[in-house]
Amino acid sequence: MNIHDVIKGPLITEKLDKAREKFRQYSFIVDKKATKIDVARAVENLFKVSVEGVRTNIVRGKTKRVGRSIGKRPNYKKAVVTLKAGDTIELFEGGTVEP
Repeated sequence: MNIHDVIKGPLITEKLDKAREKFRQYSFIVDKKATKIDVARAVENLFKVSVEGVRTNIVRGKTKRVGRSIGKRPNYKKAVVTLKAGDTIELFEGGTVEP
């Protein structure tokens, strides 16, 4: 699997921000067919960091209702990557955006 196809994007929530600060854990939305080894290799190659561990889980899509019609959001796979001490990913660190 191509490393650019494995990681679809970052996942940023308030709970995951606390995990990032306290435990050096970064989260990504990944391809459903990606394994933990695929995710670790992709993160190491894309961001030039050392991965200590990877945890994955399938997040089930919520059932939503608008009026009488009922729909379902798609399922997606989430990966939480723990980095070795001293490594950071600049994508998550935030900063000001210049217009």
